[in-house]
Amino acid sequence: MNRLTIWLFLLSALMMASCVPQRKMLFLQQESGSSVQNAFDNDRSISYKLQPGDNLYIKVVSLDEKTSNMFNPVGAGNYSQFTNDASVYLNSYTISAQGTIEFPLAGQIYVQNMNVEEVKLRIQQVLDEYLKETVLIVKLVNFNLTIVGEVKRPGQYKVYQSEINVFEAVSMAGDLTEFADRQEVIIVRQTKSGSETIAINLEKASILGSDYYYLKPNDIIYVKPLKIKQFGFATFPYALIFSTISTTLLLINFFK
Repeated sequence: MNRLTIWLFLLSALMMASCVPQRKMLFLQQESGSSVQNAFDNDRSISYKLQPGDNLYIKVVSLDEKTSNMFNPVGAGNYSQFTNDASVYLNSYTISAQGTIEFPLAGQIYVQNMNVEEVKLRIQQVLDEYLKETVLIVKLVNFNLTIVGEVKRPGQYKVYQSEINVFEAVSMAGDLTEFADRQEVIIVRQTKSGSETIAINLEKASILGSDYYYLKPNDIIYVKPLKIKQFGFATFPYALIFSTISTTLLLINFFK
């Protein structure tokens, strides 16, 4: 029985060591030894600069419907046409390799390295030459996020808002799993010269003030697994412990 007790104790200790500690499953922890910080400065403005291959949905609204229809894509006046992402894409303007879009009557308009608001002002200047009292709607069509790794629903997600932060993105994917490494979440971001990778720490509250707290279109979020995933448990296996003890006692009693 002494040997049995020792073996059960060792088994329990091994299983406890194989469990993911709670501190590795918490978000926004304060820095140890520092005063509690409840406010974080962060620039909410999205400074994404349009690049070749991006798509813009542009719609002109005015009292002169016939004239405004010349600037709008076919079917833009009928909202029932836009029932899925493909229809929105087909009725959008694609930025060419030269950084321009071909706008009716105005011809080529250079929009590369402009944000959406700057493009809206530029097109509004063109419209003022043809129409008065117009309302211009400009939206970025291809704001996609790809989330892979230790999340419950990995995949590509469409974002129908002008800005989104990393926690909102994680919630779209059903939250992180118990074995997610919250200390090193990788963001892959497209740049003019290629791609860059940024490691962010979701365990620390300082992420709220990071320049990478807000995401940009076409970002890829990769959540790495903890090393303990190969042999660990997300929660302490009480049922396994009790069943092992019961089975062991039954076998000892049987052989006696």
